[in-house]
Amino acid sequence: MAIDITTILRISLPHRPKSLSRVAEAIGDAGGVIGEIQTLSIGLANSIREIAVETSTPEQLDAIAGKLWDLEGVAVLERRDRTFEVHLGGKIASGARHKVDSLAQLRDIYTPGVARVSKAIVKEPALVDQLTSIPHTVAICTNGTRVLGLGDIGLHAAMPVMEGKAVLYDQLVGLSAVPILIDTKDPREFVDTVTRIQATFGAIHLEDIRVPECFAIEEALIERLRKPVMHDDQHGTGVVALAAVLAACRMTGVDFARAHVGQVGLGAAGSGIARMLIARGARQVLITDPAQAAVDRMITFGGTPATFDRIMGECDIIVLTTGRPGLVKPEMVRKGQVILALTNPEAEIEPELALEAGARFASDGRAVNNALGYPGIMKGALLAGASQVNTAMKLAAAETIASLAPQGEVVPDPLDPDVHTKVTEAVRLAAIVTGLGGTAWRGSHLPAP
Repeated sequence: MAIDITTILRISLPHRPKSLSRVAEAIGDAGGVIGEIQTLSIGLANSIREIAVETSTPEQLDAIAGKLWDLEGVAVLERRDRTFEVHLGGKIASGARHKVDSLAQLRDIYTPGVARVSKAIVKEPALVDQLTSIPHTVAICTNGTRVLGLGDIGLHAAMPVMEGKAVLYDQLVGLSAVPILIDTKDPREFVDTVTRIQATFGAIHLEDIRVPECFAIEEALIERLRKPVMHDDQHGTGVVALAAVLAACRMTGVDFARAHVGQVGLGAAGSGIARMLIARGARQVLITDPAQAAVDRMITFGGTPATFDRIMGECDIIVLTTGRPGLVKPEMVRKGQVILALTNPEAEIEPELALEAGARFASDGRAVNNALGYPGIMKGALLAGASQVNTAMKLAAAETIASLAPQGEVVPDPLDPDVHTKVTEAVRLAAIVTGLGGTAWRGSHLPAP
């Protein structure tokens, strides 16, 4: 069971030897995992500490609190859910790049100075890329029909996820991202809405839209708009999963170009991964999914339909995105296979079990974090002034991510700023080389006074 609830326990305990160790032992006995410990105060008789405790369920936390109360001299003073604390008031805010603390600055930022800038854009429309925020602003658009693994939970419940994406855009590559909640399940209405608002943004990031509507929406917007459009659940995941596969091949000596690869599950993520595996030039990519329409769609991109049993029996590399924990039994694993079981929070097979069964390498969904991909892909596309995000740009991102994986890991740290800088530059160059580069916000040209 996944450990994904972090609670801050404020505890008073006797200030004497072994008190903290008794607290730690009680937490561990109840199945909790201890994170950070902070000492708030130390007195002659008692000390007060805050301990981050990771658990799987609220009931497990109740059991931990009970064990702590049973310890002599120990009192639980407060319990706080760290995740909910971070979300209080939302995670993003709109801010200004310039302070206005004088009349002169007011005249420059607003009237009368702003009129000169507006007239300059009328005279030379391309100046909008130099004189407004548009080319470094991304719209994160969703209708809340397929949020994480939670399904159709609605727009407002989707907002915390969109805010999280916006935070990462800002922190990792310095782009301003704005969540846009679109209240329709009709793909045509969704496309029309995004088309009407797109002038405000340099790029369109599609997120958490159910299959198969997500495919039609992305394709329609790419056709209509002359700016980067990317469905992250497909392509962001596909880029990082390919990077993980390439890194695993280098670690294990598997020749990707000669490998038979299997993709099990062809939802948004699985289809994106399969397309990247095909584009990168695997010898053969076998595909399977309960939905025949999903299989038929992937055949058009070069996938070869197969049964699950055939994939498990023949493939050198297997990627699974089925949403079915425990689907792969240890006896199904063929010696020497590379297995990425990516369903979260519980994988199709635990990596440890796959390795014990003879896999050469195994990993789960914790290794494939699309935060490694989409920020740099979008930033690189915008820096290049690209009219779209093409396959070459995505392959450049995947190769770069794979090359930066530390020894023994399949991907680098998603919070390493150097990773995002290098992904951005690789994508920018790929856009220019493939003829997609434009002129967006690369220079500092200003009109004559």
